[in-house]
Amino acid sequence: MPHRRIPSAVVATLALLAPTLQAAGQELRFTAGQLREDFVVLERSIRGVHPDLAHSVSENEFDAALRALQSQLTQPMTRDEAWRHFARLNPVLADGHLFVTFNDWRGEVATHRRAGGLLFPFEVQLAPDGLLIRSLLGGGPTDLAGSRVLTIDGVPAADVCHQLLLRAHGDTPAFREALISRRFWFYYWKLYGAPATFDVVIAGADARRAPGVRRFAGSPAQPVLLADETDFGQQFRFELRSGRAAVLTLGTFDWHDKDEFLRFTRDAFAKIRDAGIETLVLDVRANGGGDDAFWREGILPYVATQRWRWGSTYRKRVLEQYRDEGETVGEVVSGTLDQWIEPGRDDPLRFKGRTVVLVGPSTYSSGILFANVMQDFGFGTLAGTGGAARADQSGSVQKFALPNTGFAVYVPRFVLARPAGASCRLCSNALVQPDIAIAEIPLNARAAIDEVLRRIR
Repeated sequence: MPHRRIPSAVVATLALLAPTLQAAGQELRFTAGQLREDFVVLERSIRGVHPDLAHSVSENEFDAALRALQSQLTQPMTRDEAWRHFARLNPVLADGHLFVTFNDWRGEVATHRRAGGLLFPFEVQLAPDGLLIRSLLGGGPTDLAGSRVLTIDGVPAADVCHQLLLRAHGDTPAFREALISRRFWFYYWKLYGAPATFDVVIAGADARRAPGVRRFAGSPAQPVLLADETDFGQQFRFELRSGRAAVLTLGTFDWHDKDEFLRFTRDAFAKIRDAGIETLVLDVRANGGGDDAFWREGILPYVATQRWRWGSTYRKRVLEQYRDEGETVGEVVSGTLDQWIEPGRDDPLRFKGRTVVLVGPSTYSSGILFANVMQDFGFGTLAGTGGAARADQSGSVQKFALPNTGFAVYVPRFVLARPAGASCRLCSNALVQPDIAIAEIPLNARAAIDEVLRRIR
C-alpha cells in the first residue's frame, strides 16, 4: 500500500541529524517531557485516523498498552532506549499497517555501516526448533548453515527472540516471526547493540557436533533483505520446470519502474505460451505489497476469466486529502466497493492452464489483496502456509512523524473486506487460508514449490 507522509520541518531535521550524531558517538537524548509530547502525538494520530481499531485490537487492550507506555516515560532516554519502549505497542496493535518505528530504518543501517558499524554476522531463521543460521550476513555460504544458535553473548537465543518479537509489528505471531527472521540483524542492533565481536554458542546441524562457544567478528556486509530490495532479478524471476510447469516469482509490488515490471510479466507469459505450459505457480511468499496497479495490469489480464473487484465492503476515515463530495472530515464512513473490472478482450497470451498462488507468512498488504482476488474468483488455487495475516486488510496508510524522537507512526485510514465478503467460506476478518496447505521447510525455499507441483499433478 502506498504511504503518505505528513511533513514536519522539525522532524526532517532530526531525521537527518540523529544518525550523524550517533555515528560520531554523540547520542541524542530526550527529556521525559519530550517523550510524553511524542506519546500524545502518537495517541492522537492513531485515534484520529484509524477507522476501526477493533479490526486488530480491542479498546481495552489498546488503552492498557498506552497507559503502560506512558508510565515508562519518566526519565531521559536516548533514541534507541525510547524505541525499546514505544515499540512495545507494535504486537499489541497486531496489524502490519499500524506500528511505530524509526523514521528511516534502512537509512539508519546505511549510516551505521558507513561509519564502520558492524552487525550480527549471520542471516537467521526463527523456526519451531529454535534460531537457525541460514548464511553469513549478506548471503555468503557457511558450513554453519542449519545449525542452531543457543546463546548470543551469554543470553539464551530464546530470550533474545522473545525480546525482539515484543517490538515487532504484524497481524500475528507467525507474521512477526517471519519479519524478525528477515530483519534480525537490525532488531538485535537496536536492542542489544552492535559490538565488534559476538560470543555465540551453536549446536550443529550435525547432532554429533558438540555445542561450544565460538567468537565471531561483527559483519560489515549489506544484509540480504536490503540488497535484494534493489535488485530486479532477485525480486522478479521466471523459471521453466519439468512437466510443462513454470514458476513466476513476484517478490514485491513496490518497484520504482512499473513499466519494467509490465514488460517482464508480458515476456514471461509469452514464454509460457511458447513452452506450452500447463501449470503456473505464482510465488508471492516474500511479497509484502506495494501498488495494486502492478498485479491489476501485470498479472490479472493474463489469468482473469470473469469480471472481478479487489474488495467488497469497506470502512474508512475521511481525511481532507481524500474527502469525497458530501463527506465530512473526521467522520467514519462505511460502504460497498462497486467498481468491477472486466477481463477485457481475448489476449493471445492469456493463460488457460492451472494457476497456483503460493503464499507464506511474509505475504502481505497488496500481496494479500492479489491472493484474495485469485482465490475468491477462482482464477487460481491458493497454496502454502496460511494463518499469518488477515484476509481483510487495512490500507491507505498514513505516516506521521513524532516531533521530538522523529519516530514514524503508520496508521491505516481504511479497512477493506475481501471480495467474497460474507459469502466467503472463511468468516469475516479470518486469516489467509490456502486451499492446499503446504508447510515451509526452513532453509529450503524451493521445497514448497516442489511440493505444490507434486500435489497438483
